[in-house]
Amino acid sequence: EQLKREPDKVVQELDQRVRADLRKTGDFNRIHPMPHSGQDVPDDLDARLVVISIDNCYSKEPGNAAEVTAKAILETRGNTPRLYRNTLVFLAADKMRLQDLDEATRKYLAWESILSEKLALNLDPQQVKQAETQKAAADGAVTARIPETYQWLLVPVQASPQAAVEWNAHKLSGQDSLAVRVSKKLRNDELLLTGFAGTRLRMELDRIPLWRGNHVALKQLAEDFARYLYLPRLKDSAVLIGAVMDGMALLTWQEETFAYADSFDESAGRYRGLRGGQSGPPSVAELSGLLVQREVALAQLDVPSIQSPITGTSNGKVGGSAGSPPTRPEEFVPSEAPSLAIRPPKRFHGTITLDAARVGRDAGRVAEEVISHLAGLVGANVTITLEVHAEIPSGAPDHVVRTVTENSRTLKFTNHGFEQE
Repeated sequence: EQLKREPDKVVQELDQRVRADLRKTGDFNRIHPMPHSGQDVPDDLDARLVVISIDNCYSKEPGNAAEVTAKAILETRGNTPRLYRNTLVFLAADKMRLQDLDEATRKYLAWESILSEKLALNLDPQQVKQAETQKAAADGAVTARIPETYQWLLVPVQASPQAAVEWNAHKLSGQDSLAVRVSKKLRNDELLLTGFAGTRLRMELDRIPLWRGNHVALKQLAEDFARYLYLPRLKDSAVLIGAVMDGMALLTWQEETFAYADSFDESAGRYRGLRGGQSGPPSVAELSGLLVQREVALAQLDVPSIQSPITGTSNGKVGGSAGSPPTRPEEFVPSEAPSLAIRPPKRFHGTITLDAARVGRDAGRVAEEVISHLAGLVGANVTITLEVHAEIPSGAPDHVVRTVTENSRTLKFTNHGFEQE
């Protein structure tokens, strides 16, 4: 009866047990147990498991509490859109199984309470032994029912950049620790990669594509894999580094992977430190440098340095003369038939008036329903500017002028001020 009046004790006991279980992290570098909101889940590059509180259970009903919570955490961190969405997966409790876990936990706490008050209850040794046996049995039942209850793995997926985000629910089984079970399921279904071949990295570079012109910075590539749900989910940046090292070391890199360069010289139109078919330099481990398309790399490596920079011709062959102007490698075009596809729009702009009494709510909707979709596109550079215009017929009091001016300065407004007329 006392436990019914104090349900928080049950929640605290389960919270402690789940956190203890999550000390075995599986393939995850970090785990976020029972966050109160998306603010408690950092926006970082490494893959992480978010364990949803038992207050938000999963069921097969549309719009169940666990899925709503997972969506909110995935889309935003606090009041800002989450950038690295391809790093999070979620574990939720089953709504029906939770009842059994709750009952087992209450029995355990009841026997624990009896033993803690054995002197006040004047229990004899035989009764104490019986109580200890019952407590041990209840403890084992709670331990067994935790993995039975936390059995739903929720994974956001996206088939292509144009497709909508979908949520796949995977039912887990087994008696391993929670994070270990999740890791095994993700690895088996290739929903989390702990190893990555250079040839597959090349395939992903071409499929989207992820190239920025004729090359892509490693740091940018790490951010791409962490941001976009239609790319493979990597455990961390070390997996990407391993793929780059593997691709560089292949003797068949000219046909199957890519080259590496320390940097690109804009003025000369050439790559510095360009290499292929050899082990990667230390800078790769620091996500420094560029991956270069094989055709462009071969073109530069085939041309002696005393000749003119790489140029592209209509038939895709490398050419140029002493009198021809320097041309950036981005202009090199492999031989192919001209594309007749309609070019997609490359810019978006929009203006909206927000309700002054509900700015937080309206701005949050704009961030969720517009900005997050634009920021999720490969290479997109999204700029948001907030303008405030206030007409005050009776004039602003001095204390309001001081407060607003000081806050605007603290918030680093690029332009602000009050006017007489």
